[in-house]
Amino acid sequence: MIEDNLEFRITTPLMNSLFDDIEHKTLSPLSCLKEFDSHWTVEFDLPMVGKKDIKVSFDGNTINVEAKLKQKYLEEKLGKITKFEYFKKSISLPEKIDIKKATAKFQKGRLEIKIPKKTTGHSIKIN
Repeated sequence: MIEDNLEFRITTPLMNSLFDDIEHKTLSPLSCLKEFDSHWTVEFDLPMVGKKDIKVSFDGNTINVEAKLKQKYLEEKLGKITKFEYFKKSISLPEKIDIKKATAKFQKGRLEIKIPKKTTGHSIKIN
């Protein structure tokens, strides 16, 4: 006999950051992480969000983005309607970052954050 009311929960931190969180009414936005010689660029797609409703914070080498939707987003799956109110995502960066020099811009639903890498040495030009 197959149970109709089975519920599966994935509780590892990695999996929680990849998928929408129905319980907390949050969507996981699409994101892109790019590495350059001197900095990282992280981009988030945040449609239906106003600039003033975005919160960016750092916890060590982890960047956290949370944004409130202008209006609730409704999704129906298997006859059940879920209302989402926020975007939320955390991304860990593999190297030391200089959060004091991080910059962000938000245009047309896309948040771009530029985070410089911390430099630990000094180089000189050879003539």
